[in-house]
Amino acid sequence: MNRSTRRRTLAATATGLLAASLGVAVSGTATAAPGGTALRTCKISTLPYPTDTYRADAYAVDPTGRYVAGTALRVGETDNQYLLLFWDGQRVTEVEVPRMADPVDINADGVVIGNGTGPDTAIGQPWIYRNGKLEQLPVLPSTGIFVSAINDAGDIVGYGSDIVAGEYVALRWPAARPGTVEVLLDAPVNAQAGGITDNGTIVGHAGPFGDWNSWVRRPNGRIDALTVPGADWSLASAAAGRWAIGQVWLGGTSSTRVRWDLRNGSHTLLDPEVPALTDVNAKGVVVGGDRVARGTTSRVLPGGGEGVGVGARSISDTGTIVGFRNVLADRVTPVRWTGC
Repeated sequence: MNRSTRRRTLAATATGLLAASLGVAVSGTATAAPGGTALRTCKISTLPYPTDTYRADAYAVDPTGRYVAGTALRVGETDNQYLLLFWDGQRVTEVEVPRMADPVDINADGVVIGNGTGPDTAIGQPWIYRNGKLEQLPVLPSTGIFVSAINDAGDIVGYGSDIVAGEYVALRWPAARPGTVEVLLDAPVNAQAGGITDNGTIVGHAGPFGDWNSWVRRPNGRIDALTVPGADWSLASAAAGRWAIGQVWLGGTSSTRVRWDLRNGSHTLLDPEVPALTDVNAKGVVVGGDRVARGTTSRVLPGGGEGVGVGARSISDTGTIVGFRNVLADRVTPVRWTGC
C-alpha cells in the first residue's frame, strides 16, 4: 500500500521453502483470541511463483488486495538472474532485471514503485512499473535517490542524500507533472519522506542519525510535529488514511512502536510484542514481523513455528497481508494471509 519505507534493515531476510508447484497452499490457520468479538479465521497460502527460482518474496499489496509486487532470484551457472514479480490475483508476471531491485509500494491502479541502482553506478535509482513497462524515475544530482510510497492519485514521495551536502532532502514526484521530481522546500531540514496518504498528506522524519523528529505535511503545506511526550527521538515511517506509524525512544533497551492519529496528532503505543513495523492500512491495522496489530493488541500470524519463520511486509485496506515464509535450509516463498 501507499505507506511505507521498506528499508532492507527493517525487512526480515532469510532463506525458505520452495513449493512443489505453483500456488501450493501453506498449512496453517488461526482464530482470534476470545474477547467479546466474533472469531476471525486467519489463513495463509502461497502465492504462485516461478518454480525454477531459488527464492521468491512478496513486498507490497495495493489497497484493494488485488495487486501484489515482489522479487525472485534464479541462480545460474555463472550469474544470478534477478526477477521482479507482479501479481494480479493469482496471475503472476515476471520481469528480468540486470541487478537487484526491490518493490516498495503499489497503488490501486497496479502502479508499482521501487528502488535499485543506476546502470553504470551503485548510486540509488528508483523505478516505476506501469502498463507492463519498467522505467526509471527522474532524479536529482545526489549520492542516492530512494522512493518510499505512492498514493492512489499516483503521487510518489521519497528522499535524496547529499543533494545538500551531508543532509537528506524530502522529495515528491507529482502525478500532475509527469517526468518531474521536486524538493519539498517546506519540509524540515535533513528530512526523509516516508509515507503519503490519498489526500496528499505526507509523513516523515528529520534530523541527524539517532536524533530524529517526526513530522507531517498537510495538503496545504503546513508542517506539524508528530510527538510522544517523553520521547528522546521519533521516526515516522508510513501512513495511510488518517494514520501514521513509527518508532520512538522512551528509554529502556529497545524502541517503542507507536501509531499516530493524523487528525489531531494523538498517539497510541502498540503492543510491545510487535517486533517491527512495516505497514499500516487506512483502518489503522499494523503489520510487522510475524504479527498483525489492532488497537493496543496483536496476534501472531499463522504459518510459522519451530524452524519456520514468517514475515509480514504489507497490508491492504481489505485486510489482505503479504510477505514471506522461510523454512530453514530451504527456500523463501511469497505468501498471503487473509481473514487475519
